[in-house]
Amino acid sequence: MKRSFFILLSGALLAGTAAQAKQPTPDEQLARAIEGRVAGKPKDCLSQRDIRSSRIIDRKAIIYETSGGTIYVNIPDSGAASLRRDYVLVTNTHSDQLCSVDIVRLLDSGSRMPAGSVGLGKFVPYTKTAKADTHQH
Repeated sequence: MKRSFFILLSGALLAGTAAQAKQPTPDEQLARAIEGRVAGKPKDCLSQRDIRSSRIIDRKAIIYETSGGTIYVNIPDSGAASLRRDYVLVTNTHSDQLCSVDIVRLLDSGSRMPAGSVGLGKFVPYTKTAKADTHQH
């Protein structure tokens, strides 16, 4: 009887360790990305020349960082469940802007195979607050 209790107890400890090591949820990842920032008025388009980088939050959003330090969060109107952080975003626009009506194709970065697409939503700007700026100096 004591032996089976020990096995159950060690299994519970292992399960607890695995739970501590789990990845943050998409909502937690997004909250961390915008921490110390304030949301502004959503925009329909971004100038592509201002976009410095982009990253995907799994099954949730695309974050675009601009040269001015503002980040824009785009929660797609359709296809967000297809987003994976290791996918490549492929945009094919007909102007110098990326807009909420655009479709972004996704490619698996390993196989280079198509992995779906997303219909972009509005771009919500997040800027650093004055309080956050003072901690950096």
